[in-house]
Amino acid sequence: MTGNIGKGTVRYTVTDPSDDPLRPRPGTLRYGATLVNGKVWITFERDMTITLQKPLLVSSFTAIDGRSANVHITGGGCLLVYKATDVIIHGLYIHHCRAQPPSQVIGPDSKIMPLGQVDGDAIRLVTASKVWIDHNTLYACQDGLLDVTRGSTQITISNNWFRDQDKVMLLGHDDGYFRDRNMKATIVYNHFGPNCNQRMPRVRHGYAHVANNLYQGWEQYAIGGSSGPSIKSEANLFIAPKGGNKEVTWRLGSSLSKSTWSFYSVRDVFENGASFAKKGRIGGAKPHYDSRQSFRVGDAQSVRSLTSSSGVLKCSRGSR
Repeated sequence: MTGNIGKGTVRYTVTDPSDDPLRPRPGTLRYGATLVNGKVWITFERDMTITLQKPLLVSSFTAIDGRSANVHITGGGCLLVYKATDVIIHGLYIHHCRAQPPSQVIGPDSKIMPLGQVDGDAIRLVTASKVWIDHNTLYACQDGLLDVTRGSTQITISNNWFRDQDKVMLLGHDDGYFRDRNMKATIVYNHFGPNCNQRMPRVRHGYAHVANNLYQGWEQYAIGGSSGPSIKSEANLFIAPKGGNKEVTWRLGSSLSKSTWSFYSVRDVFENGASFAKKGRIGGAKPHYDSRQSFRVGDAQSVRSLTSSSGVLKCSRGSR
């Protein structure tokens, strides 16, 4: 994410927790994330709760950095990365986001943008690229916690804590949206649970490398897919619930179509009776990382340690 730093980066501090979707004041998060041109690195003056009135559009080359403050974001629709690139979302508590009817919000270059119905996700990516979502705590939203849709790609989801949610993470808009075949997402070092039901993640069409995550139970399933995705589950720790479904996976499609998928497990560890149904091709779902993107996947026995600091970090101002 070198595009977010360097010469010309604007340092912007949020001092005002209020929100106006159409006429945001300087000092508010919406003003910094939407209206400041060029590279902007956003920090927070103090602990605050920001109740969004409508979804907040995050512009390209924006980093929202919640370190050194306890920053809670809640309210209407929450964060929307729409046709943007080089975005970092770090160190935020995002929760109790609600669905919103069609509305208007301020967009980049001070243009009023119409929005359709939004479902109440904590973070939604639409036709976005090069997005890093790291060390956030997300929970209890009306629809899901994270949606990556409509051709979004080069997405890294790392070190987050997802809890207390029915639908957690969706990768791919719908079964008929074929542009999501180009999607690439890495899900690594996250803690899922307690009280998560499904979609950790659910993948349509695209590629997901799911590695070194801790799964603290589920109800319906942990990892699922439809429309021929490529999913490599590598060195995760799956702890099945005490009762109910102990199968990690879920697949939607005909037996013939599922037999051609690349959806498989490598070096995963299963506890409390957890199981992973291996169907389709073993192998073939390759990361296709370049030299700057590649990383070493740890042993699954180390996942408890690797995810012990997932979620918002406890940082003081002197440690940033």
